[in-house]
Amino acid sequence: MRLVLLGAPGAGKGTQAALIKEHHGLAHVSTGDIFRENLKNKTPLGLEAKKYMDAGQLVPDETVMKMVGEKLSEFKPDEGFMLDGFPRTVAQAEFLETQTKLDGVILFNISDEEIVKRLSSRAVCKDCGNVTSRLINDKCPSCGGELYTRDDDNEETIRSRLKVFHEQTEPLINFYRDRGLLLEVDAGHGQKPEKVFELVLKLLSHD
Repeated sequence: MRLVLLGAPGAGKGTQAALIKEHHGLAHVSTGDIFRENLKNKTPLGLEAKKYMDAGQLVPDETVMKMVGEKLSEFKPDEGFMLDGFPRTVAQAEFLETQTKLDGVILFNISDEEIVKRLSSRAVCKDCGNVTSRLINDKCPSCGGELYTRDDDNEETIRSRLKVFHEQTEPLINFYRDRGLLLEVDAGHGQKPEKVFELVLKLLSHD
């Protein structure tokens, strides 16, 4: 099974990816991990990407697509995976069609207001790095450590990220709907990750 996980920042893609990986044994291919791997190993593509990042510019589609293409070429034809963070644009989605055949694209639906509330209450433990919510805990539930809020988890930054998502990535919804690949999941309304995962499993069993 080969999937794409689609949704706005804060929709819970990372959490669901971990649950899907555990249940279906699919590799989790995150663009963030691909970038870090290329930068760490100082590959030609990693060095090229670093030039743009150091200049505060977006890494061009062409470089991102090459990185993802190289990563996907490591999989055997019968190996399953799920892509998280790619594609972000229609151009990237068209490129992906030349690399592999997808079995489904899971869209995690959640309102902007719920995302703002969710991310602005997100907190990280200073001691163990565990991520939790100030809506639920005032100390780390894992080790009892002190919590802090990341600089980018403020309303202005979150709304800016959501604006980019709506402009660049939202067109992918119709792109994949037209291809009969879109599987929509309600990831909002305060539902716990376990409940969202139940909905994911139902969709995948009917696919």
